[in-house]
Amino acid sequence: MHNSLNNLLSIQSEINNKKVNIIAVSKTFPINHILPLINQGHNHYGENKVQEAIEKWTDIKIDMPNIKLHLLGKLQTNKVKFVLPLFDYLHSLDSLKLAQKISEEQKKKNFKPKIFIQINIGKEDQKSGINEENLEDFYKVCKNDLDLNIIGLMCLPPFDEDSSPYFKRIKLLSEKFNLNELSMGMSNDYLKAVENGSTYIRVGSKIFGSRS
Repeated sequence: MHNSLNNLLSIQSEINNKKVNIIAVSKTFPINHILPLINQGHNHYGENKVQEAIEKWTDIKIDMPNIKLHLLGKLQTNKVKFVLPLFDYLHSLDSLKLAQKISEEQKKKNFKPKIFIQINIGKEDQKSGINEENLEDFYKVCKNDLDLNIIGLMCLPPFDEDSSPYFKRIKLLSEKFNLNELSMGMSNDYLKAVENGSTYIRVGSKIFGSRS
């Protein structure tokens, strides 16, 4: 059995929760590293470079419509037209300008991706995202004015701190707005994320190994 598949099955066993979706973060890895997971029936994959994803996934998604592709990382407005309909999920809606562009593009393509609003939960200058105090107004505009399919919240806690308190705050925020999905947790903290209600964890190196 291929190492990546072994690693995925080990994480599934460790979590032991069918409500948690494991996004195998396959960015930079060639398709032959990913095929063992695809052949096993794993459906959720994450990429952060639009051009790489187009080259890697376009044909596979035509042949295997069950595969769900997640765009992770910052999305620039000039790339939105290339993202739809290849990506099923967008994890980093972080500005009104981007929201407006996605709204415009989804009308053209007649395709509504599932979207997470990125919260700058640690109020870090180097990270993008919506501040907690601005979320209510931003969410209303996205949902009511722009007709975006907002399914949940995403966060990246400060790297050098315990992530649990930040995950707890995101969980409370999601409950306030009746949002059922949470994109929280990576290779280093996915267990803490699951304990705090994450429904999508983004795992790369723990499945595929370190990137060269």
